[in-house]
Parts: sequence; C-alpha cells; structure tokens
Amino acid sequence: MAHNVRPSGYSKFAKKQTYTRRMGTKKNRAQMLLSERGGGLSLLILVILVLPLFLANNYHYDVVVNIGINAIVVVGLNLLIGHAGQISLGHAGFFGLGAYVSAVLTARYGVHGLVALPVGALGVGILAYAIARPVLRLSGHYLAMATLGVGLIIHIVISREAWLTGGPDGMYVPPLEVMGVAVYGGPVWYWIVAGALILAVWLSLNVIDSPVGRALRGLNGSEVAAQAAGVDTTRYKVMVFVLSAVMAAVAGSLAAHFSEFVSPTKASFLQSILFVTMVVLGGMASTFGAVLGAVMLTLLPQVLADFADYEQVILGLIMMAVMIALPKGLVPTLTALVKRWVRRAGS
Repeated sequence: MAHNVRPSGYSKFAKKQTYTRRMGTKKNRAQMLLSERGGGLSLLILVILVLPLFLANNYHYDVVVNIGINAIVVVGLNLLIGHAGQISLGHAGFFGLGAYVSAVLTARYGVHGLVALPVGALGVGILAYAIARPVLRLSGHYLAMATLGVGLIIHIVISREAWLTGGPDGMYVPPLEVMGVAVYGGPVWYWIVAGALILAVWLSLNVIDSPVGRALRGLNGSEVAAQAAGVDTTRYKVMVFVLSAVMAAVAGSLAAHFSEFVSPTKASFLQSILFVTMVVLGGMASTFGAVLGAVMLTLLPQVLADFADYEQVILGLIMMAVMIALPKGLVPTLTALVKRWVRRAGS
C-alpha cells in the first residue's frame, strides 16, 4: 500500500472516497434523471403510455399522430443541423418522396404497404447519398441554397408528373395492411407512430453517444480542427445526411398511409422551413427539444384556429417571444435552469 500513499499523507483511495462523499449519490441520480438517455427516454415512454387517457375523439388522435410523424422527421434533422452543424432546407423533399413512393407502389402497382415503406426509405437513402457527396462540400448559406434547390426540384417533379403522382391534385393511398387486416382508426395509428418515434429517439440517442456522435460534435465545433484530429469529415457528414433523409422518408410513408392521401404540399418549401423551425425552437443538439418543437408547432395552429384572421401573426409573435427569452431553445434552457436548481439544492 506504500506506493498508493501520496506526499500529502493520504492515499488515492481515500481521496476517491472523499470525492464520492462530497458529490453525493443523490446528486448523481438527479443528474442521471435529467440526462437524455437516463430520464428523457423514460419520460417520453411514460407520456406515450398515459396520453391516450386524455384523447377523447378521433380529432385528438389525428393531431397527436401528426405530432409523432413530424417528431420523427425533426429528430433525424436535429442530428444533421444540431450535432453536425449542416443546414438543410430541403428535407420536406425527402419526406414527400417517402410518401409518394409508398403511394405509387401501393396504388399503381399493388405492392404491399409493408414492402413499399422500406423500399421508399432505401430509394431515398440512395438518392440522399448521391446528393450528399457534392452538396456537402459546401458550407454556410451556400449549403442552405443547395439543399433548398434539391427540395424545390423534388417538389416540381412531384407536381409535374401527373401521370404517376396525380399532380397538384394529389393521389389516393391504400390503407396499410398488417397480416391481411387494413389498419384504420386513430388509436391503432397512435401506437404505430408512437413505436416508430421511440425507435427514432433511441437510435438518435445511440448515435449521439457513439464515436460517430463525438465526430459530429467535433465537426460542428470546427471542421478544420476535426480534420486535423484525423476525422473523416466528409464521411460523417454524408452518413448523418443519409440517416436524416431516411428517417424523413419513413415518416412520409407513415403519413401517406395514415391520411390515405398525398399531395405535393408534403414536399413544399414551407414544410421544410417548418421542420427546421421545430428543431431551432425546441433546441438544437437536443433530441427531446426536437420532439417538443414538433409538439408546439403542430399543436399551436390547432389551438389558434379560433383566431383564423390573426393565426399566423400570433404564431409568429409566440415564436419570437420564445426565441428572445430562451435563445438556446426550450429544452436546453429549461434543463440548464433545473440543473442549476438541483446544484443549489444539493449544496
């Protein structure tokens, strides 16, 4: 034990015990509950399990299902914008493509919905990979304009190819079938979308806590420094771009089968802006911030429906007030406040 005794007269084991006593297990448990992996995912699952008790009719289920679909998109988009620092103004294009691939394959060619969904995700992933290689060499507003162009091209193609997509009028989508039974009704779709959302959040949290996530954070901080540290920045940018596009495509397929109708508005520029705003409002680099942003911006228009003439004005004012008061977004700011309160309570 002599070699473990320090010149100050105590061992490193005693120092470790003193540090443990000083920090306290209560505080460590509180920090774990405030973490995304510790408490965040558990809280999300709890909310999903309890929420149906408060849903009184099909309208409520429709709103909640749309919240879940939007949340799946922005959880993936948050990996790209919040963690990798790569802006995309064209993700509604991937969302619309996922919806239309499922619609066309099932309605025009009789493909089973459970086959059309992964085929759409795979096709969008291949397209995103082909786009990402040249586009992600850009940065800043150049990258934003390039991704905007991609989204606009997808929207134009969907609108113009009426023989296949129905054009501006949209097209009917057959209901999803599971084991020969058509899936109808808000309660059933609630659990389908809830399961997909939990899977998307779990996947996002695992990516963030993996070496890929650390590489993305380094890339976001300084691409030059990340390259100097040996990070293959191009590879990781392409990887997260493709992953976020595939998640958007899956959400689009779910949206198409849920509503049993698709139109080019799903791939519109305004839809892309809405997705980005959800990420920023909830808090960039926060997975559950993205979910909360989807909740707010899907729910607020429903709440403000009685103010039809001033709905957009009120919505804009609310967003401005939130961003001024909470510039880092809702979840990061509120989490920082709670952690500060916990530190003060434990001291």
